Amino acid sequence: MKALTAIGALMLASGCVSVVPAPPGGPPVGGTCNAARAQGLIGRAASAQLGSEALRLTGARDVRWIGPNMAVTLEYREDRLNIETDAQNRVRAIRCG
Repeated sequence: MKALTAIGALMLASGCVSVVPAPPGGPPVGGTCNAARAQGLIGRAASAQLGSEALRLTGARDVRWIGPNMAVTLEYREDRLNIETDAQNRVRAIRCG
């Protein structure tokens, strides 16, 4: 049991594990992304300009474009904006992570 506790403490100290509570309706505490501000972009054609506008609106630092049937990693990054597109390259979802 002591070994498991030591491993858990080491993981937390090294940044491998982070626990960030999310307040209702808002981004994680200490996070920079708020996808609610960019929901008006849904349905528009995906473009570099739209990506820049989405970053400005949400406060995120990075954008990840996710196309149809694209495999993506599941780690959550509070500074990243995910923009999902459909087969016609139209934005279908915008979320942080």
